[in-house]
Amino acid sequence: MLMAIPFPDISPEIFTIRLGDFAFSLRWYALAYIVGILIGWRLATAAAVRPTLWPNDSSPFTAKDVEELMTTIILGIIIGGRVGYCLFYQPAYYLANPLEIAMVWQGGMSFHGGMLGVTLGGLVFAWRKGISLLSMLDLMSIGTPPGLLTGRLANFINAELWGRPTDAPWGVIFPGQAAQDCAGVAVGMCARHPSQLYEAALEGVLLLAVIVFLAFRRGWLKRPGQICGIFLIGYAVSRMLVELVRQADPQFITPDNPMGYVVQIGGAGLSMGQLLSLPMLAVGAALILNARSR
Repeated sequence: MLMAIPFPDISPEIFTIRLGDFAFSLRWYALAYIVGILIGWRLATAAAVRPTLWPNDSSPFTAKDVEELMTTIILGIIIGGRVGYCLFYQPAYYLANPLEIAMVWQGGMSFHGGMLGVTLGGLVFAWRKGISLLSMLDLMSIGTPPGLLTGRLANFINAELWGRPTDAPWGVIFPGQAAQDCAGVAVGMCARHPSQLYEAALEGVLLLAVIVFLAFRRGWLKRPGQICGIFLIGYAVSRMLVELVRQADPQFITPDNPMGYVVQIGGAGLSMGQLLSLPMLAVGAALILNARSR
């Protein structure tokens, strides 16, 4: 008998307001972005207004700087996340249908693309304000894990980005034909790894706890680049581990490549998430080594 957890009866929509033919719905995914950004903003502000945390006991930021930075971050998340998804995961389709790139309501966001968008926005903001780029990246790294946590929880509620089939007792029976399309498993009884919750725990809770401890208790902000480095390493390691049990995107899966690897080495390989995380791992290590050498 299959030991698994039925998917909870949670609608992706929190509520819907209808006015004639017009309907407005507040979705958990949108709320996750809002809550994650607000928590990240409060954490970043708490760090910015404490001068003793920064080099020479002088914070390079004011609370107003953090508020202005939020607009840049939001635009970077939305634009970078969407463009990154289109280029990294379905480039051929979106190059053939470029108008659909702007249709964010159809779904499809990439963390790696969002990170590049936020980093680019941070570069411009730091240059315009005359702020240390490394300290800017450290500040943004403090505020990012809450958004990862709420975003992955929203992925779970939406029953998307689930893991591979499993017979573990904590496997979840996700709804939908795609989730139940498991070779050799009876329809309606295919349990999968709740990989969204794994990522929420690692990228959100654990990484947030490590960063807050190092920034607020161990003085890691005094050497610019260290907090950003630990964030990049923490995210990369977490993502690469979870990718071991996460279902690959369907466009990468073929009869000759059932695991959906984008780089194959014999019987093993790397998923797109793992491949994109490798540069983060290298850059994170370089940032910490550079900060320590100074």
